[in-house]
Amino acid sequence: MGCDGGTIPRRDELVRVKKKAEVKDKNAELAFKWRCCSVTQEILQEPIVVCHLGKLYSKMALIEALLDRSTLAPEFKHIKSLKDVKDLKLTKNPEFSKDKTGNAAPYICPVLGLEMNGAFRFVAVWSCGCVFSERALKEIGTKNCHKCTKPFEDDDVVVINGNDEDLEVMRARMEVRQQKNKKNKEKKVKVKSEVEEGNTSTANSTENGASSGSVVSKAVKRTLNGLKPEDNSKKLKTQSASLSKIGNIIASGKVVKSEELKKMKSDYSVAKDKNASDVYKSIFTSHKSEQEQNRAHWVTYNPFYN
Repeated sequence: MGCDGGTIPRRDELVRVKKKAEVKDKNAELAFKWRCCSVTQEILQEPIVVCHLGKLYSKMALIEALLDRSTLAPEFKHIKSLKDVKDLKLTKNPEFSKDKTGNAAPYICPVLGLEMNGAFRFVAVWSCGCVFSERALKEIGTKNCHKCTKPFEDDDVVVINGNDEDLEVMRARMEVRQQKNKKNKEKKVKVKSEVEEGNTSTANSTENGASSGSVVSKAVKRTLNGLKPEDNSKKLKTQSASLSKIGNIIASGKVVKSEELKKMKSDYSVAKDKNASDVYKSIFTSHKSEQEQNRAHWVTYNPFYN
């Protein structure tokens, strides 16, 4: 069979064969999962959050979707509020730049330096929000976060963009976390009720104490009213002077003995002190030699008049 110009057609041009199914580009699919928001399908913008199932979202886009739930797809119904997502603490890749077009990922593992582009499995710790590679989690094998060193449990680990098997495990861990949150809420409610009961009891006791204090103050007033105003003023002055001395010694930090405390009282006299020597007593005007003198005291002594 010939055509115009003497060309010979091929078999595939004459016989129609069933077309093969289109194969997805794995690299493009991975780039979409790791660089785009699961709700809006737009490029991820910080702050970035993750849900219990390990899907990534732009926080602002998720808030807008939660305000208008009609736009949310049924696969995101497990997100009821911002308590169902966790802010991620990501480590930026120094080789990545928005201006340059390349295959470099914007974030890396802080332990091993692996790029967060889907070629390697990454996990997030729900308790602290840190993100690192699953290889680092297995190789180090500690129950402390490799970035912030905070302790965590196996139920706190969330696989980011995992497969179908990982999704089943993540759903089970999500239920465990929700049960823990309910128990913690119940404990907080009990503690609040106990605190409120304690406050009411203390308030009642303070009222009783105030009433007893008023009775004591009235009794003190009665005793003071029975004395003369001059006696009251003298007593107040002596008490304030002794208290000021004691306060100065306490402020200096010195250890005060019982004998020294006696010297601070207003009725203390050196002449009556048994521990003081006669030479020391002769310095003061309370000594016998000073009282028997006919001339005036040396402070008021004047040779023209004495």
